[in-house]
Amino acid sequence: MKVVFTGAGGGHFYPLIAIAEALQDIVAERRLVAPKLYYLADKPSDEQTLFATNLTFVRIPAGKLRRYFSLQNILDAFVTLQGFFVALGVMFRLYPDVVISKGSYASVPVVLAAKFLRIPVIIHESDAKPGRANIMASRFATRIAIAYESSIPFFPVKVRAKIAHVGIPIRKLLRTLPSKEEGVAHFALEPDVPTVLILGGSSGSLRINETLLDALPDILAGAQVIHQTGKVHIESVKERSHVVLATSPYSSRYHPLAYLSADELRAAAASCDLVVSRAGATSISEISLWGKPAILIPIPEAVSHDQRTNAYAYAHTGAAEVLEEGNLTPHVLASEIRRITTDPVATQTMAAHAAGFSNPEAANLLAEEIIRIGLSHEPKSSAPVV
Repeated sequence: MKVVFTGAGGGHFYPLIAIAEALQDIVAERRLVAPKLYYLADKPSDEQTLFATNLTFVRIPAGKLRRYFSLQNILDAFVTLQGFFVALGVMFRLYPDVVISKGSYASVPVVLAAKFLRIPVIIHESDAKPGRANIMASRFATRIAIAYESSIPFFPVKVRAKIAHVGIPIRKLLRTLPSKEEGVAHFALEPDVPTVLILGGSSGSLRINETLLDALPDILAGAQVIHQTGKVHIESVKERSHVVLATSPYSSRYHPLAYLSADELRAAAASCDLVVSRAGATSISEISLWGKPAILIPIPEAVSHDQRTNAYAYAHTGAAEVLEEGNLTPHVLASEIRRITTDPVATQTMAAHAAGFSNPEAANLLAEEIIRIGLSHEPKSSAPVV
């Protein structure tokens, strides 16, 4: 069996990795022939993880479609057209049994090639408001998996019978955490001081970084901080933090890191009492599985159509507070962190609501569907349909 995965960016990439992990585990448990797995996108995202998961990367050109007027949209349309023909050649050579797409611009050439070659497509939509790539692909997808039931009305009526609410696949390493004591020891934290984990997305967030640095003296008086800054921001954050905390007696409570590996993220999640994060769907699902209270700071809707919707859908459960970027000031951030970390009833209530939001079996459910469709798929030797 051959399976092609497609989608771009950390929020799309890591759920695909979780599905690949589950697929390999099920195949090994049932003693089936090991599948050949491919990742088709414009960028490899994380080459080390691809290698560890036995996914072969094949580069497919893809252009973005921006939500505002830009001449780059015209140029990128030709890139996507080129990507379609490249994907068509690659897919014809591989002829996979099933394609699973997480959406985004990088998936468009691949799913169109799959339609042309009559290869079954499964799409997974992580966001409360589906992206345009998945709306387009839903019209010919074999199955549609969603994370938020509120996304259903956005899909065409005629495809809704194919929709299943499964949740967001999370890598198996992140589904369980070490003990809090192990997390505290990993970062050399003070065991009796509340810990706040700050996540700015896979590349970090300049706006969150700047606001946090201004708020650090107030926050560190009552809590310690593990801060994922993003690789491009780490040096500037360290330099400025030295200035901001030059006279602070609590400067040792601040722990900036450029990037958190899966093991480091597990340790940070185990040790923390509160997560402050962007509102990517995968981040929300991870926070939920960890059972942690959260403050969500969505990317403004003008930049990203999905995060604000995700944040409020999750906050509606009572597991999180939403802090709009327009209201993000050092004083407000410090006050919200202090309010939550000093109220045991609030943290316990939010944690309880968080634990029931995500489905830890999402990756397994999708892997089972891939196997079912893949084993029943008979590749066509005739000419593809136009």
